[in-house]
Amino acid sequence: MADPTGSIEQASPTSGWQRFWGRGGWWRAFLFAALYIAVYLGVGRLVGLLGQGPDSPDELLDSAGSVFFGLALPILVMSVLLLVFLRSMRWRREVFGPQPVAGRPWMWGAVALVLAPIALHLVGTSWSSYSPTVVLTVLFLGLCIGFAEEVLTRGVAVTMLRRAGYGEKAVMVLSSLLFALLHASNALSGQALLTVGTTIVFAFGFGTMMYLSMRVTGSIVPAILLHAATDPTTILATGGVDTHGTSAGAESINALAGTFNIVFVVAAVVAVFLVSGRARALDTAPATSRP
Repeated sequence: MADPTGSIEQASPTSGWQRFWGRGGWWRAFLFAALYIAVYLGVGRLVGLLGQGPDSPDELLDSAGSVFFGLALPILVMSVLLLVFLRSMRWRREVFGPQPVAGRPWMWGAVALVLAPIALHLVGTSWSSYSPTVVLTVLFLGLCIGFAEEVLTRGVAVTMLRRAGYGEKAVMVLSSLLFALLHASNALSGQALLTVGTTIVFAFGFGTMMYLSMRVTGSIVPAILLHAATDPTTILATGGVDTHGTSAGAESINALAGTFNIVFVVAAVVAVFLVSGRARALDTAPATSRP
């Protein structure tokens, strides 16, 4: 069940900035993610200093304003900055264009696994607990999260890893690990270390499902939309962010949805043994020698 193989063609770099990031590699991908987190936390801190957002994490879902300023605005800013970065690197086609390596039929299982808890959360949410404006703002938040985190990890990071010549197994594992480690920043907000650790493990499984979804659909866009549906439905169902084992709606249904976090991790481990191959040449990228 090997995947198609080959190498990625790259656009000729014209500046030191493009040459540095264009060489790719795991440490550049992780460095870029660290810079992303630093700027994200800085924007969030600035919003807090300006007196915007909620006074405490418990008030995040109290109003549309608290959701927007407390959660969505920093991620919206990061989404814009990621687009600026892609433009500066001329990677927009490489990230948003067709995948350079075909998916396998079994990868559709990842899409099904991600859709299942989304459906359960939709049924299990106590919708009367929220105003329509809060629900709409949380959905907008989900779009921001899905776009920013997928472009960062399944877009920029995957591109850097493939450009450095990594096989798809390494690309999947490293990009999913990077996605998981992004959630370690929750510790800076005072979240319990056990919760942070659990979130990191679950995020690795979910990140792997996103990678497989991107591969089998042939585009990063479905992964963005799946991610954009996962976070808001989970937040509304549980009544918080990264609140494992809690429920703000039908307890049994949401508890069942929560078990998929474990399923994701198990499926990720299985995927490690099935994914293979290297990315073939990109039809959308100008051909040149590797810098």
